[in-house]
Amino acid sequence: MTRPPSDPSAAAVSGPGGAVSGPDGAVGGLPPAVELRGITKRFPGTLANDAVDLTVRRGEIHALMGENGAGKSTLMSVLYGMERPDAGSIRIDGAEVSFGSPGAAMAAGLGMVHQSFKLFDSLTVAENVVYRAEPRRFGLVDRAAARRRVRELGAEHGLVVDPDARVGDLPVGLRQRVEILKLLHRGARTLILDEPTAVLTPAEADALFAVLRSLTARGRTVILVTHKLREVLEGSDNVTVLRDGRVVARLRTARTSGAGIAAAMTGRAVELDRVHPAGTPGDVVLDVEGLGTAGVHDVRLSVRAGEIVGIAGVAGNGQSELVEALAGLRTVTAGRVALRGEDVTHASAAERRAKGLAYVPEDRHAVGTAPAASVADNLAMGHHRTSLSSRRGLLPPSAVRAHARDLVGRFGVKAATPEVPASALSGGNLQKLLIGRELAHGAPLLLVEQPTRGVDIGAIQAIHDELVAYRDAGHAVLLVSAELSEIRGLADRILVMYEGRVTAAYDRAEADEATLGLAMAGGAGTTTGAPAGAAPDGD
Repeated sequence: MTRPPSDPSAAAVSGPGGAVSGPDGAVGGLPPAVELRGITKRFPGTLANDAVDLTVRRGEIHALMGENGAGKSTLMSVLYGMERPDAGSIRIDGAEVSFGSPGAAMAAGLGMVHQSFKLFDSLTVAENVVYRAEPRRFGLVDRAAARRRVRELGAEHGLVVDPDARVGDLPVGLRQRVEILKLLHRGARTLILDEPTAVLTPAEADALFAVLRSLTARGRTVILVTHKLREVLEGSDNVTVLRDGRVVARLRTARTSGAGIAAAMTGRAVELDRVHPAGTPGDVVLDVEGLGTAGVHDVRLSVRAGEIVGIAGVAGNGQSELVEALAGLRTVTAGRVALRGEDVTHASAAERRAKGLAYVPEDRHAVGTAPAASVADNLAMGHHRTSLSSRRGLLPPSAVRAHARDLVGRFGVKAATPEVPASALSGGNLQKLLIGRELAHGAPLLLVEQPTRGVDIGAIQAIHDELVAYRDAGHAVLLVSAELSEIRGLADRILVMYEGRVTAAYDRAEADEATLGLAMAGGAGTTTGAPAGAAPDGD
């Protein structure tokens, strides 16, 4: 695979699946919406972007893909004025620009929806949309005009949201609509979306892409930063792939395949949507009877050694609350939780870890890691009292560093050194750190939520292999995932939660996407196989 020429008129990079015929990006004689030429950005010890060229045509959805650490976020930070490039140029609608801040980028017609939304939960939708760009009447904020503006934009672009709703009360899909409305209110012509479906259900993701198509049909342009191949194949027009900070492929979506994009991203063949062989269940490790807590009602389930039990459900139906109760982070108000036959219903989180529980939470930043602490310290947390011999309550630095080097290598965490803060890692590398830390100790029970959220294709495959190997080593795994393909590929049994209850249970052979989708929408009148959440006969 050849490196792309810097001459914009030269042929595009060749790549698997069919390359774009040329990178000039002009449409109808008009210049491209965005042109980046020779963008280079260095950080201490890292060349994040190496002479990157990117051309995005007007009115298209252009996907930017690459593994964690490939340089995607840095490139978009340069485009949006959050970082200054060391070399290269930026043109917006044919005019060369130099942004010193996101405000300057917004003034030039760019808008960015970050993976972590930038909203005020205590304010209404209308107040968030017009914040710092308020319509005024007689020098005062015109609240009626703000609400009217939200209704008009929503009706025009299929982004209907109640302008008087408090943002903190909205589900995540509607919050994302508010973010997009903010950009449209400010006149954004090019929208940058960073992992926009990472927290959306499949139905919400489909609705988002319908909105994006509507926007591009009206002449707006979308740059989509994502790891999800299915969405790229179904929703984008062109794809640019980065690897190790350089462009390795420019592909026309209609002429490529998921395997082709994956090969360009990783430099190797990747087996997609693999279904792993079933496990061999043994003794019950986790037994839950009639568990109740805030948002969860009368849940009964069990997980055996050598088994992965998956929990599927639309976000907000009690999955997170259930796992927090099992991990000791939420008070159990009814029922019983037993770990290897021992009642831990009211045990603390630390006591449960000591008795054999490992936990990968959904929120890797606020719950799973300490961002200001080093990679090495984060990898030592949780089991430091038992796995790293302490001296008078202090951990030997040499043991902490050796432990970190071992896990960084085993799980492919890209960190300059084990001493860098965890906050310096990309989201995907932080996830690999968290997975590696929890798997390293061989706890009998692993609770894992969204194990591959925001993780690149190659790392997804590696994490799946590690989870299956963990199960096959005789451990029990309770898996919560918003990705049905992940649940179906890994789980031996699948439970569905709806409105805080386990409403259906399926063996893996029964659990096709249509069946699960119906159950997730509340359409499962009865469960199949064993009673909801129970283990097969012989428990």
